[in-house]
Amino acid sequence: MYDIFEIRKNFPVLDNVIYLDSAATTQTPVQVVSAINDYFYKYSGNYGRGAHRLARESTNHYEDSREKVAGFLNVDSSKTIMTKNATESMNMVALGMDWNSDDHIVTTSLEHHSNLLPWMNLKDCGVDITVVSPDDTGIVNPDDIYDSITDRTRLVAVTHVSNVFGSVQDINEITRISHKNGAMVLIDGAQSVGHFPVDVGSIGCDFFAASGHKGLLGPQGTGILYVKEPENLDPSYFGGGMVHSVTTSGFDIEPCPTKFESGTPNIPGVIGLGKGVEYVHDLGINNIEKHEKSLVKDMASKLSKMPYVEVYGPENRSGVVPFNIAGLNSHDVAMILDETKGICVRSGHHCAMPTLQALNVDGAVRASVGLYNTQEEIDTFIDAVSQITSLVG
Repeated sequence: MYDIFEIRKNFPVLDNVIYLDSAATTQTPVQVVSAINDYFYKYSGNYGRGAHRLARESTNHYEDSREKVAGFLNVDSSKTIMTKNATESMNMVALGMDWNSDDHIVTTSLEHHSNLLPWMNLKDCGVDITVVSPDDTGIVNPDDIYDSITDRTRLVAVTHVSNVFGSVQDINEITRISHKNGAMVLIDGAQSVGHFPVDVGSIGCDFFAASGHKGLLGPQGTGILYVKEPENLDPSYFGGGMVHSVTTSGFDIEPCPTKFESGTPNIPGVIGLGKGVEYVHDLGINNIEKHEKSLVKDMASKLSKMPYVEVYGPENRSGVVPFNIAGLNSHDVAMILDETKGICVRSGHHCAMPTLQALNVDGAVRASVGLYNTQEEIDTFIDAVSQITSLVG
């Protein structure tokens, strides 16, 4: 049984606000905070750098978290790299591949800036980029990906779920098409993992990036990069921990994932992320998906029936609903919701300017649900938006 009221006891901040900004960052359950506190209070030591008991225990907890993350994604833990966020994960791919001046990348205008700027930055190296447009609801047609692939295409980089529309892409088909035509695939899973089942092993993509602080309920400053064939990627950073041996004339690098994790990592953060994954697993990802989809479907349906409100995105969406109220700036709407009802929503460009430009709007209000939201909160939000629209009329 999905007991929403018991779940909410693990998120004390929800006593003070109606939080509808989980696409930006989810709230953190007390179990995650407790795991982080345990690290500092009970066994704080550096990772992989000592024979004493605190170093060993810290390393064991860190690696346990890696195993939990890899198991949740159905991938090999030895190919699962812990990063500081999804942005770093995707930049590591951009910086770590051996690009040629005639290489080609396919991506989409739907992307978060973190899955667009790293590829644009390669233009100085002579890499050519094709940006595919989605339809009006934020769905990318796999055939358009196929039509954009050439014999020079090295990589197809696409989001799993749009952080603006909540639209879910057919990444299985995109991956199949890309591989059939000799291109590698990177999936931005920041808005998908933790919200519905994601089997990265079955998808078969070459790279999968995700944030720890969103659907997986970990702390900020944590991320994931899965690399299917680590030998095809060079490390972006060099230093302590990632080398097997060093002399004054050279060095030998450890295998994956160690070779990509130089320096002291975010040990407490990764340990907290492991506890967040455990929390999501125990609730049941199918239960979470059912709960969130019910809320977001109701929200989108009721908003779309209001006068002066324009809702964007497909009917079948993940937990994100973007909208605008005629004549009002998105930031003003967000401020009114916060100041009158304590409702937290996002406003602006959502780090996806090309997406908003395609809609011919200068920003949008974005309400996004999490596993802890209630129907009563959605009803309060709908009433609040309705009151704002009455002022417009």
